[in-house]
Order: sequence, then structure tokens, then C-alpha cells
Amino acid sequence: MPAPQPRPGPAAMALARLEQVDPGAHRRVRGLRLVTAYGLAAMLGLMPQIEQHAGRNVSLSVIAASFALWASVSENRATRWESSRDLTLFCISAGLGAVSYILLVRLLHIGGPAELELPLVTGAFCVGYFKRFTPFSAGIGSQIFIGQLLAYTAGLRLDDISVILIATPIAVLAAVVPRLLSGPAEHPITVPAAATEFDDWIPVEFIMGLQAAAAALVIVALNGEFGLEKSSWAIAACTYVITNSTAATIARVRSRILGTMIGVPIAIACLPLAVEAPLVVWLAAALAMIVYAMALPERYDIACGAYAFALILTLAVSGENDFFELVARAWETIIGGALGMIAALLLRPVFARHRKSSAGS
Repeated sequence: MPAPQPRPGPAAMALARLEQVDPGAHRRVRGLRLVTAYGLAAMLGLMPQIEQHAGRNVSLSVIAASFALWASVSENRATRWESSRDLTLFCISAGLGAVSYILLVRLLHIGGPAELELPLVTGAFCVGYFKRFTPFSAGIGSQIFIGQLLAYTAGLRLDDISVILIATPIAVLAAVVPRLLSGPAEHPITVPAAATEFDDWIPVEFIMGLQAAAAALVIVALNGEFGLEKSSWAIAACTYVITNSTAATIARVRSRILGTMIGVPIAIACLPLAVEAPLVVWLAAALAMIVYAMALPERYDIACGAYAFALILTLAVSGENDFFELVARAWETIIGGALGMIAALLLRPVFARHRKSSAGS
């Protein structure tokens, strides 16, 4: 009879957890690339020669930087050529998403504050739908939603399409150049495929898109009825927790809420630095985004906490100092995550029942 293996001590357990957050230098390089892409796009967007073509008071810098950042998050290739190609397509997808939001607002004659969120439901569907296929398709769906979200938060109108046309190539340049420089130091992230719980009679990707869209639509209705502080954060939360497995969705909801509930208070405790030492705050936010890149996808809770910390600090240093609006990041995430989980729990049994009845017959 083999002797029982001794339990690992606290130091060994701590090192094992650290390995999950920092599995190798290539993740740190990836994190640095994310920060570099964001900073490069923001700097290019602030150049007077470029910014003067942006029209009215719209932050070209923020839009271009966000396109580049989230394209870099979604990119997952081994070679420079494949990465550059995907980054270009991701940035273009974000631009198309922003344009689609503007056109939907115009075509549907949307005017009310809550109604302006309705086009985001289509983006939420795209995230859930395209996530089913490959990491590349998941990136396309995510960027469409990101583009819509940025157009909504920036209040872009039909005459602001020129801003998107300028921001997109800036984002492409800012995302591609750091990837060319990082070269073989980066490794693609392998994500194991989750087992599906749905029957083949309806495509799994359609169900995932429907779950995300349904949760987003409920948030739009809640905002129209009660006036949520930052309902777009809740829509983002319910959209990105959806997977093709109820258990995995619940796990992502738990991780997202836990990480946000830790990251937001820490960031709020650092708010005095936003006035006294803004450069320190920007450095802390950059380090948080590096941790974000290192933790994905194994430690989604740490990634969500790092992103919430970076978001609150960057909002504060950019001038948004309303305490309740910043704290809203926590409860909006809870609302969005909970609705995403409810959508998964309520919609899945509809198709499970069909599978059981088919098996019984």
C-alpha cells in the first residue's frame, strides 16, 4: 500500500497560486504590449495635427486607445504575420461596431436615455454567438460590442463617423507595432473547449447569443424604469459571463463579482493619489493591466479585480471623481452578472427539455 502523500505547505500552495497568475515571461510581455498599444494610440490621438480633424468635442484619443487595447486582448496567435492580420481585423471590427451603433440609433429614431442602450443588445448577441467558434471569431464579436459600447458612452452621432474613420487606423498602427516588436517572446494562450449542454437541433452559438442579448435587454428595461447609475457596465458584465455551459457561466459570474468587489475598494482607497500624484496613478493602472493580461484565462477573478482597479483609477485621474458613480462599478457588476446567470439558468432548461423528450420518444 503506497504511503500517503504529504499535504503541500502554505509556501508551496502560495507558489502554486502564483504560477497560475504568472505562468511565464511571455504573459508579462503580453501585458506590456497591451499597455504600450493603449498608450501609443492615446498619444497619436492627442496629436494636434490629427485631433483637429476629429470634429466636435469627441475624445479621439480614448476611442483609438480602447480599440487598440481590446484588440490586443483578443489577439492570440503565434506569428507576427497572423497576429498583425488579426489585430487589423479586430480594430476594423470595433470601428464597424461603432458605426453600426450610430446607424441603429438613427434608423430606429432612438432618443430616450434608456433607449440609447438598445443597440447594445445586438452587440451582446454577437459576443455570445461568436464566442462559440474560435478565439478569432470571439475577438470579432467582442470588438463589435466594444465599438458599440464606446460609441454609446462617447455619445457619437452620424456626423462623428469621421472620428471612427480616423481612430481605426490609429488603433491598427498602435496595436500592430508592439506585436511586431514582441515577436517570438509571446506564446498563444490555449483555452480548453468547454462541453456543451445543448442539443444539436438549435445551434449552441445561437443560444449563447440569445442568453447574452436577453440579459442585456432586461438591463435596458431596468434602466428605463429605475435609472441605473452606469447600466452599460451591467450590460458588459452580463455579456462576458455567458459560456456554453451553465456551470462555467456560474463560475465566471462568481469570479467576476469577487474580483470586482476586491478591485473597486482598493482603487477607491487610492483615489487621493489621483489629485496629488496622477503619474503614480497611471503607473498603478498600467501595472494592473499587466496583471490582467497575466491572469487571463486561468484566474478570471484576479483579471476582473485588476481591470476594475485600473478602470476606477483611470476614470478618477481623467476627472470623473463622483464617488457613487465610481462605486457603481461594483453593484452594476453584481446586477449584470446575476442577470447573465439567470438567463443561463432559465433559457438552458427549455432546450434540455426538448432533448429529454426526444430521447424518451
